Formats: sequence, C-alpha cells, structure tokens
Amino acid sequence: MSKDKFLSHVLQKAKECGFCAAGFTSLSSCRQETGRLVSMIEENRHGEMHYMQKNLNARVDPTNLLPGAKTIFSAALPYNFPIGQPEKKGKISRYALCTDYHCVMRDKLEKLLDYISRNHEGEVNGKVFVDSSPVFEKAWAEKAGIGRTGKNTVLISPGTGSYLFLGEILLDIELESNTKKVPDLCGNCDICLKSCPTGALLEPGKIDARRCISYLTVELKREFTTEEATMIDDWLFGCDLCQEACPHNKQKSSTEAYPELMPREELLRITPEQILALTRSQFKMLFAATPIYRTGLKRLKRNAKAVLENLKKS
Repeated sequence: MSKDKFLSHVLQKAKECGFCAAGFTSLSSCRQETGRLVSMIEENRHGEMHYMQKNLNARVDPTNLLPGAKTIFSAALPYNFPIGQPEKKGKISRYALCTDYHCVMRDKLEKLLDYISRNHEGEVNGKVFVDSSPVFEKAWAEKAGIGRTGKNTVLISPGTGSYLFLGEILLDIELESNTKKVPDLCGNCDICLKSCPTGALLEPGKIDARRCISYLTVELKREFTTEEATMIDDWLFGCDLCQEACPHNKQKSSTEAYPELMPREELLRITPEQILALTRSQFKMLFAATPIYRTGLKRLKRNAKAVLENLKKS
C-alpha cells in the first residue's frame, strides 16, 4: 500500500471512529507555545495548577514521552449538542454533563492506533494522550490542520466550533498528510473577551486562570476567598460563557453519532441544594463516570454553597 493510500485509509478510519476532524503532523518546535507557558508561570497566571511547571521538557520535545517519536496524530470530538437545560439555579459546563471524555476519547484513539499498527508495513510504536499528559494539544491540533486557537485561548475548528475534546497519538513512524494550517477565524471579533464577567481574558490569547470561573470551580483545591466565591456567580462546575458567545458555536453537532457524549438528564436537573445533601456514596453513584468526579464531593459542595449565596444576593 502506498503512503498516500495508507494515510487516506487511516483518516477514513478516524472518521468512522467519530472524529469530526483529524490530521497528522511531523514533530517540530513549539517555541511560541513554550514561551506563552513560561510567561504564564512567571506571572503566576496559572494559579495553583502547579503541574504546569512540571515536565516542560516533555512538552517541548515529545520524544521524552515516546523515544524515537516522529509524528503526532491529532483528533477532535465535538460536544456542542442541544442540551435543553431546564431553567434552574446552578449551571454545569457542557463537557461535564456526559460520560468522562477521557475514557471516550482514549477508547477511540486506542482503536485507531491498533488499526495503524495492523495495517502499516513495518513495526509501529505509539502512545495515546488525552488531556492529562504534558502535551501542547492545541498547538499540535493547529499543526495538523484541525483548527485555530481563538482569542479566548480555545481551539476553533471550521464548521464545528470550539466545543471540542482533543486527543493525540504519538508515533515512531513518519506520516504527514498535506493539511494546511487553518487561517485566523476571529478577525476583528472580540465578543468572547467582552463576555467574560470576571476579566480573566486579559487580551487576545492571554488568560489569567486565577480569575477564570472554570479554574475556580474545577482546579482550585482550597476554600474560596470572598471575592472568588462571588466571581463564580451561578456556575457549579466549569464555565461556558466565552464559548457560548462565540459565533462559531451557533451550529449544533449531530447527536446520532455520539450517544456516549449526550448530556445526562439527572445532571441537567441537579440543583445546589441537592449537591449539598449528597453523601459520598450518592456522589460516587451520580458522578463516577463524569469529569466532575475528579474534583471530589468536598469541592463540589464548596461550589454549591457559594452559588446559593450568590443567588440570594441577586
């Protein structure tokens, strides 16, 4: 099988796996992304996400993650489904309303890696990554032609938008499709910057996590300060405001191909009061298969308490 035909078959298989966009790119320098990360850390804009300071060498050079690596396959899954969230007090970010995307994405990528290994002429070593490893995901997705990072620092894929789960396969074989870099998709639009109520988006492409509702409700481990508690408003977990404002997200994704990523009814309807009443066992039964489980019951109750206080003031 020719190289071009093999690439075509792999990309077709990726489509069958449900990826809305996929591509290959050869390993290259991520100098710009490294500079941005270093600046963020030096300015302490990463807050208490101390893991961002670790494994910088692996981020810069993926061969530290897979010796002999030559190619990165990048793929995206959409989750911009109509959710029909009922009017209630307390909101949960879209990505957390469904089965944990880490599991869904990893399963699909592992199947694709198996396909590559079985059909490539010669031995293939590969490693799958989904969000939890030191990989410049958005940078590699850009290089693979999947999309372009918007002013709110979130990757936008043409025709799909920014509600995307990203994942990668690192390979020790040379494969590069003739994908072209996606051009700037924002232009003069700055709706996302204006939509952030806490001022976390300092300027195009620059974020202060310490003021980001998503960081405060998901990543921050300690108790809130008075200001932080007020900042989260009515968000129980995560925040979608800058993405909700983005014109690229007006078109919804088809629900037929992604049943595992459909919002769960019980999560759409849960209230702060119900969260505060949860036992550990109930929390596990309700959230074990979702991204919320990693945050833990203690922090989720912290969020719910702050939301209720904010609602009393509104």
